[in-house]
Amino acid sequence: MKTLALAAMAMSASLANPNPSQSWTETKIRKELVTMPFLSIYDNLSFSVNDGTVTLTGAVIRPTLKSQAEKLAGNVEGVRQVVNNIEVLPLSPFDDSIRIRTARAIYGYGPMQRYALGANPSIRIIVKNGNVTLQGVVANEMDKNIAGIRTNGVSGAFSVTNNLRVSRS
Repeated sequence: MKTLALAAMAMSASLANPNPSQSWTETKIRKELVTMPFLSIYDNLSFSVNDGTVTLTGAVIRPTLKSQAEKLAGNVEGVRQVVNNIEVLPLSPFDDSIRIRTARAIYGYGPMQRYALGANPSIRIIVKNGNVTLQGVVANEMDKNIAGIRTNGVSGAFSVTNNLRVSRS
């Protein structure tokens, strides 16, 4: 479920590309990234594969996750080059407190608790300089709106960008 964004992205990329070896490569990269230790709800990773070149994007709170993601993606068979565009978010106790309050606001609310289940919750909370961005996949438009409304109520957050996507199924 690690960022279902990764799963959805890998699935849509493999559906769009009939090259079977590339879809295997994407599946393997996704598996490597979602099983990284210390990956949390405060990190968001995504990738694209184009002719053996993997481009990593997203934001993480630990610098080690950026280098680890690059190393893991580079070790996948069929990958010739890795372009690492992952942003390391600035260290900030202020941002950390917003992250915690946002997670409580979303995952502590009854109807949203189901998104906290599993090893990799599907809603990612990215906080940079007091600005909150929600990433990931939810089941319906109402859940997307609830997450946005709950996040808007978090004290100290300067702005909220709701980039949650609604699952097709």
